Amino acid sequence: MEGTIVIFGLTLSSSWGNGHATLWRGLIGALARRGVRVVFFEKDVPYYARHRDLWELPAGELVLYADWDAVKSRAAAEARGADAVIVTSYCPDGPAACALACEHGRTSLFYDMDTPVTLARLAAGEQVAYLPAEGLSGFDLVLSYTGGEALTRLERDLGARRTAPLYGHVDPSVHRPAPAEDRFRGEMSYLGTYSADRQAAVSALFAEPARRMPDRRFILGGSGYGADFPWADNIFLIEHVPPAEHPAFFASSRLTLNATRGDMAALGYCPSGRLFEAAACGCPVLSDVFDGLELFFTPGREILTATTTEEALAALALSDAELAAIARAARERTLAEHTSDHRAAELLRLLDAAPANRLQEAS
Repeated sequence: MEGTIVIFGLTLSSSWGNGHATLWRGLIGALARRGVRVVFFEKDVPYYARHRDLWELPAGELVLYADWDAVKSRAAAEARGADAVIVTSYCPDGPAACALACEHGRTSLFYDMDTPVTLARLAAGEQVAYLPAEGLSGFDLVLSYTGGEALTRLERDLGARRTAPLYGHVDPSVHRPAPAEDRFRGEMSYLGTYSADRQAAVSALFAEPARRMPDRRFILGGSGYGADFPWADNIFLIEHVPPAEHPAFFASSRLTLNATRGDMAALGYCPSGRLFEAAACGCPVLSDVFDGLELFFTPGREILTATTTEEALAALALSDAELAAIARAARERTLAEHTSDHRAAELLRLLDAAPANRLQEAS
């Protein structure tokens, strides 16, 4: 059965410097295969416009707007005609979009794709610009990229009436095994935008091993890295790796690092989308440690873990055959449980349980 979901989010059109766009592209594609049309409203800001790598949706519509007042009438009309309306964290017009979703949406959802950041800012007494002043009590359902204790705190601290996790995922038609490329070739890779609260992990598990292995190449992909990063002559920076190049990026290193932001690691149950992407591409993953990781991958069999430089070096000392076995197991687990199709089915089941929703048969 066909249905429509309207989304007010950070960005869909640009994968530059954010993890939202790639996730939405996979999820929207999976929803389209189930007959669900998506209308995505994105504020047209210069830094994403300069790095735009998607202009239209194959089964839906991307609405780029310059000013909320100019688009709010259209947004309200789309919301009234939709089966569900979703507002995400970091939506530039979050409070206005939240009010519209709760007023006009047949079923209203808030999807916090950055729950640990949201909760940390609230705990510090900061104003969170993308949240409505009254919290999240007006929504029929609050989704969280983070499970575990985060769900309880969304209810306790923000008044969410009903919560559920919707974890990261990967589109295996985009992220899949590919031939290696010389420009990405290295002993270890790391793909992620600079963030101060995961820099300790990146330094210990990536930069320091590079310093101790000066004859091996280490490949760093991501923006925001400055002079204060612990550079070594054998660390090579690629400032932006678009999703279409992720398979070659991951395929070209013996091992890739997953580093978790501090707030996310503290809460746990928050696997990075990069983790699933690398696994789907058939690259063995070395991850820092956080509570709940074992729900997604089995340490020692499907994923390697480390908390110290010595443990990272031990992982790099494994044979190619040992690393390949771990990579195969992780890819199998990812395709069985962590694809965008799996998350789309989960979302539709959650909507199925929401009041007055017409998307039931699409699941």
